[in-house]
Amino acid sequence: MKNKCLLLALSVLASGVLPLPAAEMEPDGKWQVHDRNRPQPPVVAPGATFSQGAPAPADAEVLFDGTGLAKWENERGGDATWITNADYVESVASGSTLGGGIRTKGKWADFQLHVEWASPNPPKGQDQGRGNSGILINNMYEIQVLDSYESKTYADGQAAAIYGQKPPLVNACKPPGEWQTYDVAFESPRWNDKGELIKKACITVLHNGLVVQNHYELVGMTDGINRAQPWQSASKYGPPHSPEVFIQLQDHKNPVRFRNIWIRSLHLGSND
Repeated sequence: MKNKCLLLALSVLASGVLPLPAAEMEPDGKWQVHDRNRPQPPVVAPGATFSQGAPAPADAEVLFDGTGLAKWENERGGDATWITNADYVESVASGSTLGGGIRTKGKWADFQLHVEWASPNPPKGQDQGRGNSGILINNMYEIQVLDSYESKTYADGQAAAIYGQKPPLVNACKPPGEWQTYDVAFESPRWNDKGELIKKACITVLHNGLVVQNHYELVGMTDGINRAQPWQSASKYGPPHSPEVFIQLQDHKNPVRFRNIWIRSLHLGSND
């Protein structure tokens, strides 16, 4: 028995993947969170533009069009201090005094969001240190932003992953420096008066025009957000919150650029 345990420990060390607690396994128990043995999504070259530069629809609210950050604030509710240049805003580089994420002053429930982003060119770093940022919803649910063009990381942490939960269906990344698009449909979770979850949060994501998350039901808060456990049972899905949520651009000490950000309410159920 001791020899079997020793062989198992040696094989784990040789693989470079350390076992994680059961709480950090995926819901189906097949893969650990950030499991580097998990198969990589296939690479699919996206079309040239898709929704890049798309004007905001008539019923959308423009969150950023290059003219300033009046609709944003920092994580403490003060002025947003990221640098605007031409038609984009850029997250700060490591060591800047202007660090920290920025979030919208407004909140929405059940929305469509359009964001364009570009990772640094020439690229710097590798793995999770290469063009890392994120689109955070209510500082609870994260769509990963990362330079995943010919750059490998764990599958549930690459660009367009629901971080720590669900890899994208395909890797649709463009080369560093090129503008990329996320088109997101988000449905907020709902709880009843007893604090019981009655509807999970659900998300659909198109990356450069390719469906990479298809009506995915989130399982609790995403890994690393608010120090939450990545997997929680339905009864412990996370603290109940209002359906109205804010959008946050993550500061991960990488100078990632964002532009042409707009949002529109979906008004789900209003026509039933």
